[in-house]
Amino acid sequence: MDFSRTLIIKPSSLGDIVQALPVLTSLREAHPGAHIAWLVATVFADLLEGHPRLDRLVTFDRRRYSSIGKSFGATADFVAFVDGLRREKFTAVIDLQGLFRSGFLAAATGAPSRVGFAAARELAPMFYTLAVPMPRKEMHAVDRYLALARHIGLIDPKATDHLPVSAEAREAVGQRLRAEGLAPGETVVVVSPHARWPTKQWPPGRFAEVVRRVHEQSGARAVLVGSGAAGAIACEIAGAAASARPIDLVNRTTLKEMVALVAEARAMVTNDSGPMHVAAALGTPVVAIFGPTSAERTGPYGHGHRVLAGDAPCRPCFRRECLYSSGPEALACLTRVAAEEVARNLLEIMR
Repeated sequence: MDFSRTLIIKPSSLGDIVQALPVLTSLREAHPGAHIAWLVATVFADLLEGHPRLDRLVTFDRRRYSSIGKSFGATADFVAFVDGLRREKFTAVIDLQGLFRSGFLAAATGAPSRVGFAAARELAPMFYTLAVPMPRKEMHAVDRYLALARHIGLIDPKATDHLPVSAEAREAVGQRLRAEGLAPGETVVVVSPHARWPTKQWPPGRFAEVVRRVHEQSGARAVLVGSGAAGAIACEIAGAAASARPIDLVNRTTLKEMVALVAEARAMVTNDSGPMHVAAALGTPVVAIFGPTSAERTGPYGHGHRVLAGDAPCRPCFRRECLYSSGPEALACLTRVAAEEVARNLLEIMR
């Protein structure tokens, strides 16, 4: 396979992109002179902008292109985008997204080698020249991506700095925290309290209790991170834990600044979320509360992390809506995780 001009397709989401980064490291180590590009959704482009192992970012405006066929302008823009991909003359495409759209874009490049997962959804494999089977179903996402890389002749990366942290982002976050009253030497614990699925959402009141307990026992200050709908949840937590003086930075950082903040933190407490994978990639220890999903597939990757889940016979169900609408079993996978247990584990990994 000719990797001289390679495109990696992994447009979203935050956690998935972070988990795919070891493939980029592996590719760059094996082919230091290759031209490597990454197709990423516009909203996540900041995460990869300036990455030292990338030569180019190809941004995909998913919101704009959702109007294809409805808007003449959006359709014309998409046609121009596809034409631009073909003009790049990629020799190989690695599709780590595995959906119809990503498979179509892989084929649209005209690259002679197009690789993806044999079990990819939405008929994506029909666009590949090589569909790679996985040895087993229950496999962590990072291991699955690396297994595909090994199948095409790459080896596991030696470097571990898959997600670099810029000095500019560190400085910006430091200034922001000082402006919010963080004193020199104060310990920071990052709290990522939001999840896109309602079934992944641990109660905000319990996050607030964890923030209070950890502050009382260690003096650590919680910094809340996230974006979009996380704002309302963060306000609720900050109000309920006001005595612990948490710092609310939800919707107030760039992705690069959030990465820098997590890199500087002593630990993180989180739902199954994108920032959780950022922390794991940076080596920041994590306490993660898991509900309907499987930590074996998408838990914090690496050593030193702790995953807590309630005792529920139905988990993991991978459902966005709980099978039990009410009663004692409703969201038992989350509600049976006590704030005291989370705080205790968080304090232990902080030490």
